[in-house]
This record gives sequence, structure tokens and C-alpha cells, in this order.
Amino acid sequence: MAHSYTKLIFHIVFSTKDRVAHLGPELRPRLLAYIGGTADHVHLLAILPPTVALSDVMRTVKANSSKWMHEQMGRRTFSWQAGYGAFSVSRSNVDSVTRYIASQEEHHKKTAFQDEFIALMEKHGVEYDERYVWG
Repeated sequence: MAHSYTKLIFHIVFSTKDRVAHLGPELRPRLLAYIGGTADHVHLLAILPPTVALSDVMRTVKANSSKWMHEQMGRRTFSWQAGYGAFSVSRSNVDSVTRYIASQEEHHKKTAFQDEFIALMEKHGVEYDERYVWG
């Protein structure tokens, strides 16, 4: 086959370092216009071409958003956690994941981030050692 055809859709989740609630209500509208989340973590729904590594995208997203928080919002101590979770999404589930991301404020009135993240990993069959998940 001469060409490659892909639709690589990812639901990506990552938190602030130590899950500190840096993303307060005063800045969330500006940041969350681009990224869905709450005070201590965010969700992205991304379609990536096969020529771009997910790890490169995450490095860029985290670096640029950290720089924005430092320079534009004056949050010099802000940082993201070292890692992230990324889960494949089928085209048929994009609308459902989009609604899930949009409803994070309501969702986290009932469910803690740590419980949500573990549930996502288990739902997607991701093997993990909980001793290292939050480091």
C-alpha cells in the first residue's frame, strides 16, 4: 500500500505536580478554553498524525502551558506532574469522551482525581504499580 491511513485519537490526562490546586477559578476559564479539567488536573482529546510521537506532543503541551502560567499568570511555582495517562479512543466514543471532559467540574464533586485516574487505567487495561502512579 502506497499510503498510510490512520485516525489516532487519544484521551490524555495529567495533573499538576503533587495535585496542588493551582488551576483556581480565576484562571480556569482562560486555560480551560483549550484544555478541560479542574483545579488539579486536565484532560485533552487529541487526534495525532502517525508522524508525531505522543511523548513529543506532551512535552510541548506541558512546556508551553507551564511557560504561560509562569509568564502570563505570574505563577512561578507552577508545574505539571512528570507523567501522564493516554488512552486510545475509538471514533464511535469521541462524543462520549468529549462530554466527559466537558463535565469535569460536576464529575469531581463526586469522584476524586486519584480514583478517576485508577478507574481509567483499569478500564483500558493499563498495568500499573500504585506505588509509582503518584510520584
